[in-house]
Amino acid sequence: MNNFLFEEFDTVSASQWKQKIQFDLKGADFNETLLTHTLDGITVKPFYHADEFERIEVLDLKEDYKICQTIYISDEKKANAIALDSLKRGAQSIKFIIPNKINSSILLKSIFENFPNAEIHFDFKFLDEEFLSLLIKQLKGKKIFYNLDLIGNLAETGNWFHNLKKDHEIIESLIKLTEKNQYLFGVNTSVYQNAGANNIQQIAYALAQANEYLTHFGSSVALQIQFHFLVGSNYFFEISKLRAFRYLWELLLMEYNMTAEPKIFAEPTLRNKTLYDYNINLLRSTTECMSAILGGVTTISNVSYDRVFSKRNEFGERIARNQLLILKEESYFKDAGQIANNTYYIESITKQMAEKALALFKEIEQSGGFLKQLKEGIIQRKVSENAQKEQELFDENKLILLGSNKYPNPSDRMKSNIEIYPFMRKKVRKTLISPMIPSRLTEQYEQNRLDHEA
Repeated sequence: MNNFLFEEFDTVSASQWKQKIQFDLKGADFNETLLTHTLDGITVKPFYHADEFERIEVLDLKEDYKICQTIYISDEKKANAIALDSLKRGAQSIKFIIPNKINSSILLKSIFENFPNAEIHFDFKFLDEEFLSLLIKQLKGKKIFYNLDLIGNLAETGNWFHNLKKDHEIIESLIKLTEKNQYLFGVNTSVYQNAGANNIQQIAYALAQANEYLTHFGSSVALQIQFHFLVGSNYFFEISKLRAFRYLWELLLMEYNMTAEPKIFAEPTLRNKTLYDYNINLLRSTTECMSAILGGVTTISNVSYDRVFSKRNEFGERIARNQLLILKEESYFKDAGQIANNTYYIESITKQMAEKALALFKEIEQSGGFLKQLKEGIIQRKVSENAQKEQELFDENKLILLGSNKYPNPSDRMKSNIEIYPFMRKKVRKTLISPMIPSRLTEQYEQNRLDHEA
């Protein structure tokens, strides 16, 4: 770089900057006045300088990220038509959410014939050995993500699919059927994030949950895992969260004498999405997708701006997909996974997150592992405690969501627009452990407004 414009200026060290700031503070303490400490223990400084620059080595991605369309299956023919239309309109992969056994031939009809490079992701709400065995054989040679997550299901529902022994036996039999480019396992951190887990917890829980699978099923399954992360609106912190995880995953695999690029599926969180002034959700999901891309994900799916209160509709899903297409094709976010490298602020936050998440991971392992802490309710309690802190900050207007606790539109009316119930439902059922309870920050506020709508 040509330094001609800067040759007349003397270089200024970090200590000189700090001395100048301290002088301008007129006696106020630098640390107490200008350092910010977040809920997850990260310290944010007022300035960053090359003198104090420290970074951790996060490996660059080998391939660019893929745009995914998520489809909930209630009818195989309709789901197939939506999938084909989405792929024609720019999606590069499809995620099917499958609540029960379906006809996979109808569901996948013409997809690979017309789009041979399409990736398929599954999210099964059941575990059936016969069905899955036939599906794996049917999709032999294709790049498929099955995302079977026994522990994630336990955390989300409070129960195993069947029981611990049978679930593990089914997985062991399916491992024998899978081949290269077939990712049998999933580690779904959305269960924890939607319930209120902070960034450090999400990273550590992802590592600890994956380590349970490596320990039980063997280190080779590291090549068959895809991680699912949700991304919030704290722009630089979310970039750092994903980068810190990628670094720690590589570090963990070193203990097994292995290397494997982490496959990360990301989508915007629902925790900060709002019922009122819902168009702001477009802005939130856009910056969240940007964070995911810059953090280094391999696949990204967006959520519709009206996801909180509306049934699936073509317009909302098209807008969500087009947000990703605009970012990739018109906003220079293609091959952008390395842009965050060597940026002082992001590198500093990444390093702090990695250190704290590693410490929490070690604490979990030393106490008997993630599954043990989940069964004892320790994970649920810690997530709930953080969620309560976040809720208090929102209620006190210290955590801002525009259109809700900041600049609300008093004339906004939503009661007649609600197509699906937008609030947490309490399900009374018998469970082995306490399940994670998802919640949005604005739920109580929105319920109060709905009650007082004219």
